[in-house]
Parts: sequence; structure tokens; C-alpha cells
Amino acid sequence: MTAGREAPDSGDESAGWPAVAPESLPGVWQPLLERPALAELLGHPLAGAALTRMRRLPPGVAVHSLRTFLLADARARIEGTAYDRVGLLAAAAFHDSGLVGRVPLGRGGFPGRSAELLDRFLAGQQVGTARRGALTRAVREHMRPFPARDAGPEARLLHFGAWLDVTGRGERLAPGDRRRLAALAPTPWFAVSFSARVAACGLRRALPASASARR
Repeated sequence: MTAGREAPDSGDESAGWPAVAPESLPGVWQPLLERPALAELLGHPLAGAALTRMRRLPPGVAVHSLRTFLLADARARIEGTAYDRVGLLAAAAFHDSGLVGRVPLGRGGFPGRSAELLDRFLAGQQVGTARRGALTRAVREHMRPFPARDAGPEARLLHFGAWLDVTGRGERLAPGDRRRLAALAPTPWFAVSFSARVAACGLRRALPASASARR
């Protein structure tokens, strides 16, 4: 991809989902939805569908998902990285969805379950196979300690945003953004409750192997 050019959309414009009305979304989201990176996407069918689905998440997880996207976008803008913006918003909306509910997680742990839910959603929105693959990989691998060497921009950015929001790692790459977003939409003790959810899912037994490790 060329820096400064956003990845083209592929298919979701024909899904028939109406533009989301910002006022219909939870009040605690509003300060984040007003940030330009999110406000610019609110009329996009895929963004509207993803945000509507995200209302099913616990409030703290949903706010974390929005902050994850904004932190990822901040780094992309700083570095001039081109990426699938609306696709990454959908990935961020689903990246922790596997932590919710009582469905058996299977070998992939909660990231694998989250990736399955995202793939099902994207397929329903008529998103093409290659694009779905890049976005579901981003979700499936976001809990790795570091991105795989062959990871694409969406996987790298989602990984960065999720880890920065929860742990503060990588803050020098987007200085001040984590603090500003946390002030706009605070989630006290989120890191503690999130860690407890992850521990309950037995994540350490389910981290996906990198593509290079499998070869």
C-alpha cells in the first residue's frame, strides 16, 4: 500500500445497512465518536453495522474497543501508514467479543472466537475473502506479545492500539493520545477486570503460532 492512500473498500457498500445515527449509540461513547477519525466513518455502512453490533459488549469493553481504534489510527497518521480504516474499526469492534458469553472457546482461545465472530459478520456484510482474511488475522493475533513479522498494517495497528490502551506499551509512538482518550471516556479498573477475564479464558494455552513458526 502507498502511504497517504486508504485501502479501497470491497463489497460492503451493497450490504444495505443504513448510516448509524450517532445519538442512537451509548452516551459514554459520544466523546470518542466525536473524534475526527471516528466521526468521519459514521456514515459508512460497515462502520454503522459494526458499531451497532458493538452495543452488545459490556460498556468497558466497548469503550476499550473504540479507544483501540483511535490509538491505532493515531499511530497510522503519525507514520503515514495506509490501511483499511473502516475495516480496522470493524476489527476493533470485534477484537474482544470472544470474551463475552459462555460459548466454548476451543483451541484458539478468545482471540480465535473473536475472529470467528468477525468473519461471520464481515461475510454477512458481503466483504471479500482477502479483506476478511486480513482483518480476522488482526483479531486472531492481537494478543500475541508482538506482531508476527509478516503481519499486515491492520494486524500491526490493532495490536498496537489494544496493547497501548490496556498496558501503556508503545506510548512514545503516539505521545499523549492514551491519556487524552482515557480522560474523554474513562474506564476505571478496566485493566484489572480485563486481565481477570483473560485469565479465566486460559489464554496462555491458546496463543496462535506465527506463520513463520509453523513453517
